[in-house]
Amino acid sequence: MMEAEQSARTQACQNNIQRYRRLLRTRLTEFERTFIEKRLSEELSDLATLASAVSTEIETRRSACSDIS
Repeated sequence: MMEAEQSARTQACQNNIQRYRRLLRTRLTEFERTFIEKRLSEELSDLATLASAVSTEIETRRSACSDIS
């Protein structure tokens, strides 16, 4: 994945997580709360996946650079 795309997706996840956490501090019906908690969980999972992909890409680049040396 391109760096700009990863950065944009990461920022979108972070923004959504902030929005969902802010919404959970308000008065909600049980249905709304359940829906938002589910979406928050999905966004946290997506963010973790993105972070893992970035970490893997960094390690791959380090390995490629050390092979050149």
